[in-house]
Amino acid sequence: MTHNDIPSDTPDDPAKKPATDDPVAAVILGMLADGRTLSFKDVAMKIADGKRKPKDRPDLWRRYMTAVKQQAVHLARQGRVEILRKGEVADPNDFKGLVKMRLAKG
Repeated sequence: MTHNDIPSDTPDDPAKKPATDDPVAAVILGMLADGRTLSFKDVAMKIADGKRKPKDRPDLWRRYMTAVKQQAVHLARQGRVEILRKGEVADPNDFKGLVKMRLAKG
């Protein structure tokens, strides 16, 4: 049996498998599940607290800020979250300053 003989609707077809979220994206979505808005720092601090070791510095959360921002932008491009700047939905491809995020309305 060759690869072409396998029906495309089999569970082994990668196109049919549900996509899994990045662990950082999963934390973002989990924290936003109750309907509140959060800053990138809130999420980074939550991740850092889960990975903290006794000798880590108090600002360990800073290490996770880039990953949180990248995943927030990714989720916003997918339409799963909204990035807010001054209470208005911001373009995920072009924003700066203090922002928050929330689950996308819809």
